[in-house]
Amino acid sequence: MPTERLTFPGHSGDILSARLDLPDGPHLATAMFAHCFTCSKDIPAARRISARLAAMGIAVLRFDFTGLGHSQGEFANTAFSSNVADLLAASQALQDRGIAPKLLIGHSLGGAAVLRAAPDIASARAVVTIGAPFDPAHVTHNFGSALDTIREHGKATVDLGGRPFTITDSFVRDVEAANLAPILANLKKALLVLHAPRDAIVGIANAAEIFDAAKHPKSFVTLDDTDHLISDPNDAEYAADVIATWAGRYLELTPPAPPIGAPEGIVRVSEADPAGFLQDVQSGPYHHTLADEPMAYGGTNRGMSPYGLVAAGLGACTSMTIRMYARRKGWPLDHVRVDISHDKVHAQDADCVTEAKIDLFRRRITLEGALDNAQRQRLLEIADKCPVHRTLERTARVETELV
Repeated sequence: MPTERLTFPGHSGDILSARLDLPDGPHLATAMFAHCFTCSKDIPAARRISARLAAMGIAVLRFDFTGLGHSQGEFANTAFSSNVADLLAASQALQDRGIAPKLLIGHSLGGAAVLRAAPDIASARAVVTIGAPFDPAHVTHNFGSALDTIREHGKATVDLGGRPFTITDSFVRDVEAANLAPILANLKKALLVLHAPRDAIVGIANAAEIFDAAKHPKSFVTLDDTDHLISDPNDAEYAADVIATWAGRYLELTPPAPPIGAPEGIVRVSEADPAGFLQDVQSGPYHHTLADEPMAYGGTNRGMSPYGLVAAGLGACTSMTIRMYARRKGWPLDHVRVDISHDKVHAQDADCVTEAKIDLFRRRITLEGALDNAQRQRLLEIADKCPVHRTLERTARVETELV
């Protein structure tokens, strides 16, 4: 997964640090990830979820809010409203690059922030919250007895996750004034609520309130035994899979248009990913597919392997030949299915081994319909007359020239 480091000005002009996790293959959509309160863009959950989404074609921008991580500014001068403003600045940075975000993902208080920012991000089509509070003021529960000191003296140092943070009265008043109910009622974007029933930091009741306040389309998925920070890699993988599958329904993750220029009668194969094996395959001006290798062999598994395409040609030709004969004879053939397997393992021939090998294609044909035994046997014989079958059984010659 390629990652690009970038910066952009936040709400107050301070430079914010970000990472843009990019797909290895086609870039189908862009998402923004807002981290949890006092966390950073590099929290394991953010990294893992971003990596999984990038593998599915969704680029993800994750950044540090003002005063956190590698971003400039003073945390003591920030508030919930400033986090929302930073999200809008991040959205503008993506828009300036021509990849405006379609998906907004927020973790914990970051989830509340993306809900508040969503109406002002026109490109966004879907919003995901993970362990988010319905009332942003919920975060003040973490301040304990220091809350009285903050109200009395205007600020106090609070230990959060083993680190000291200066929390001001303006932060408390700002977060207490935030009201997400009317935002949710008029969100007009698809919403996915992810929450763990045993979340000890932000209770599951918050998920119910978010879900109830929102209008359809909305979805809720439980994260079972996941902790609030999603520290288990398996839980992060699960959350990412759910997000990607759900988002595909609302983001129109349409693969990019095929390359232009292959003339009639020519199959043109062009690299789509020089760092991997993904290939654009264009057959004349109208037909396009992808070829690739499985992830275990360094590919991204976005298309059939070269041998898979050969097997597909054999299977398709076999089915067509059987159908053409049965149609001409007027036989009651309802459906044909051809299963092809090849005895070589993916990518084993990449080193061009010189000793002769025999390729074995196993072909299993299923014929459905009221056919008698003689008709079935004849159609099995006809399968061997498939032109691709004959080509594979004969010696072929490949002529090559450098253009």
